[in-house]
Amino acid sequence: MTYQPKSEFLREIIARGFLADCTDLQGLDAALIAGPVTCYIGYDATAKSLHVGHLLNIMLLRWWQKTGNRPITLMGGGTTKVGDPSFRADERPLLTPDQIDANIAGMQRVFGRYLDYGDSPTEAMMLNNAEWLDGLNYLEFLRDIGRHFSVNRMLSFESVKSRLDREQSLSFLEFNYMILQAYDFLELYRREGCVLQMGGSDQWGNIVNGIDLTRRVVDAQIFGLTTPLLTTSDGRKMGKSQGGAIWLDGEMLSPYEFWQFWRNTTDADVGRFLKLYTELPVAECDRLGALQGSEINAAKIILANAVTTLLHGAEAATTAEATAREVFERGGAGEDLPTLTLATAEIGDGISVAQLITRAGLAASGKEAKRLIAEGGARMNDAAITDAGQMITTAALAQPIKLSAGKKRHALVVLAG
Repeated sequence: MTYQPKSEFLREIIARGFLADCTDLQGLDAALIAGPVTCYIGYDATAKSLHVGHLLNIMLLRWWQKTGNRPITLMGGGTTKVGDPSFRADERPLLTPDQIDANIAGMQRVFGRYLDYGDSPTEAMMLNNAEWLDGLNYLEFLRDIGRHFSVNRMLSFESVKSRLDREQSLSFLEFNYMILQAYDFLELYRREGCVLQMGGSDQWGNIVNGIDLTRRVVDAQIFGLTTPLLTTSDGRKMGKSQGGAIWLDGEMLSPYEFWQFWRNTTDADVGRFLKLYTELPVAECDRLGALQGSEINAAKIILANAVTTLLHGAEAATTAEATAREVFERGGAGEDLPTLTLATAEIGDGISVAQLITRAGLAASGKEAKRLIAEGGARMNDAAITDAGQMITTAALAQPIKLSAGKKRHALVVLAG
């Protein structure tokens, strides 16, 4: 990078590895130095919670606020009704307004852990694009906004082109998404003086559309900035585990399971994740990431504690670490482990251990559970399971049973009282 930014925000995020692209790095740097500046990231309300895949950009907003600028979390109450087609193979299922509102409420709780909301120039705002999209007049919108978009250019964007190249259907409803997202940027500039949109690098085309539209309509200097799409060092998409998405809502994923996800980070990713997902100084992140052998495990615990503290609080992180020590070092059950509670009627004459492993979330399917057992990776109360058909009765559940998949994933099975 030839240009070396002077603003605190850009220096911090570049050192930590957040920056993929920026439409005008020097111009944005100048605006930040003059500051404070308002930016936004948009989030469609497609689930009840945000997940670890969103955490990179949430941390980006946190740094934005910590360096004296104002973040807007834009909830896609309107755009969720359409669905972002970017790099998807099929159309998103359409949600009802009530489902969308419930999802926004769940996401709002997570944002409140990372950002300070209020009315001062650097306190965060939460807006909903349904406020301006729901009442649009279609003919007026086509005439005033649609005329600024070239279909030829829209078809050239990689997110659309890749779908068409695979001969997968792209509905006219989805094709409108990028126009609506561009319109969001124009509205936020008009309403809040917002001059920057940030997002993952898969949003580059949508962000550039918004910049072009705003320049055409109001002749404003505005900017776009993207973060890299993260994969782990072994090539997996960040935020996915064998059990599914790593949710940021404590009711959908326990603080212990969240802590354990970070504790299980691959050695090669520790330094990088410390810089992206914690607020430890960059030099300390590099030092911890360079540790070798058993010492890297101490760095993983520091990572897990720091990330869990930000989301769930210091007490939850301390409890999770104590539970992990109980499970791994002393062979105990650990009261904070993920727990499957079964009613006597569900067990009947007995339930197979493969079913228990699946229902406890340690395997995605019965087939995967049987393979885990066949390969010697499943244990019950720390003893190897050899028979996938072994039946567990209510008598066996007089005491909680600890199930394990490999060395690091555990769950309890208990009988309802």
